[in-house]
Amino acid sequence: MSRRLLENARRRLASEEGAAAHPWGGRLSVALVYPNTYHQAMSNLGFQWVHHALNSRPDCLCERFFLPDAADLAEHRKTGFALFSLESARPLTDFDLIAFSISFENDYLQLPLLFELARIPLWAAERGSDFPLLLCGGVCAFLNPEPLAEIMDLFAVGEGEVVLPGLIETLQGGTGDREQLLDELCRRPGLYVPSRYRIDYRDDGTLAACTPCAPAPAQVRRQWLGRLDDSQSRTFIHTDATEFGDLSLVEISRGCGRGCRFCAAGYIYLPPRERSAAALAGQFAEGLCHRPRLGLGSAAVSDHSAIADLQQQIQQAGGQVSVSSLRIDSLTAAEVAVLKDSGHRTVALAPEAGSQRLRDFINKGFDEEQILSAVQLVAGGGIPNLKLYFLLGLPTECEADIAELLALTEKIRNIWLAEGKKRGRLGHLTLSINPFIPKPFTPLQWAAMASQAELKKRFRIIRSAVGRLANTEVIFESLRAAELQAFLARGDRRCGRTLPALAAGDNLRKACKQAGLDAAFYVTRERGAEELFPWEIIDSGVDRAYLWREYRRAAAGQLTPPCAPGCQRCGVCRDHVGQA
Repeated sequence: MSRRLLENARRRLASEEGAAAHPWGGRLSVALVYPNTYHQAMSNLGFQWVHHALNSRPDCLCERFFLPDAADLAEHRKTGFALFSLESARPLTDFDLIAFSISFENDYLQLPLLFELARIPLWAAERGSDFPLLLCGGVCAFLNPEPLAEIMDLFAVGEGEVVLPGLIETLQGGTGDREQLLDELCRRPGLYVPSRYRIDYRDDGTLAACTPCAPAPAQVRRQWLGRLDDSQSRTFIHTDATEFGDLSLVEISRGCGRGCRFCAAGYIYLPPRERSAAALAGQFAEGLCHRPRLGLGSAAVSDHSAIADLQQQIQQAGGQVSVSSLRIDSLTAAEVAVLKDSGHRTVALAPEAGSQRLRDFINKGFDEEQILSAVQLVAGGGIPNLKLYFLLGLPTECEADIAELLALTEKIRNIWLAEGKKRGRLGHLTLSINPFIPKPFTPLQWAAMASQAELKKRFRIIRSAVGRLANTEVIFESLRAAELQAFLARGDRRCGRTLPALAAGDNLRKACKQAGLDAAFYVTRERGAEELFPWEIIDSGVDRAYLWREYRRAAAGQLTPPCAPGCQRCGVCRDHVGQA
């Protein structure tokens, strides 16, 4: 084995706080793979939780694999050595199960390289019984697993706390061959085995049917943890060599009941749940043993019912508080003060749209006055820099909406400059503009994505206007990456066949042409009301009829109030089948 590769792995392992080596013995061995670099992987709480949960069991062992960074990749290619684990430098094929944790569709492009380095065939049909089973978990596994259905053997549909125990029990008790084991696995709640379904298409390319083969269920129900207090989700292994290396991360709640119609996380993690202050106290204390600052994780941090008490608890323990973004309509001066005292120099707000018409379309639930009030709180609270998130290309968007976005930016900038002059420093205003991508299991899953030409036109208008403003910059997400994400998020099984070409650097249209597909069919086509979606092999728990009603309410400009305990209108809380 290459000395350089081995030394790099040992160096990373030695730098970690909380990592531990475990003897193999006769335990079930799991290779946990993140399709990106160590730097990006080790800030992922789901990845860390699975590693910790498996290694906390006396009957399991879990080791980590990452996409090599540029230097290590060059060394792998030079020496020909296979990808190996961080903990014991064993190859992937030595393990009983290979579990991929995938949170972002664009990370699919890393899979051909990872399989090549691991000496494992990419396609499931080409892997015999000599290879471990391949599992895909993470958000992508229960948002839309179909683009990877011809690669992975099975998918974990839902939250690991509920799915993992049954998976491990079945793997340890399996006595038959590979096919018998897959039959046993598809009987388990929350496990989707794509080889047990026949897919048929209509002449127009849309999905005609997804037919289960016994013993597979007609749909696989998403699993979710009923009581977050029963589990911890925090940084278990601390390392400086990661995106949030200066923080100890703690998940304080899961799911969001605001009902923003574009937000997949707001629907696939329903119902909203939170950890109690009492349950979080120990996690906060553990985190502060490693880092002076705690990063509070949640889809809506400020919606936690005890957020003020949690922040006070951290400060009284001598810690500092970090959050990813602030909710505009629930922001308080006290919350801003906590962030300033914790050393925050930049905070983020998400108006999402410049016009009230579009904010109502996506159900943001606040108006311009509330946006400007939140900006005033942040500016007056002494935070020098502000980041604003906007979506571009929302359905029904027109030039008037872009004009209102620019007018709102000007009003925000005036507040920022006025407060900056009082401090004697103007600070910086950043607009982050991201193309709207219709995502599965949201009310806008029927909508089309705006064309590249239209998005480029609107980008130019915004760039020209913002470019004239001092202390203000605009950042645009890559249109190519956004289009690719839309293709993979909304794709069917056929889309996975483009991955080798896409990974090799071909653009989406060329890769689709080679696979006999039309990119526009998946990206810029509005879906029919009754069209069967590839991702509906998953039962998310949210009624399709409810999502359609929300789509129609969006078109009518009607707001829907946030969900509340016991409301039962979307279907998630109507029963508790398959939930823990």
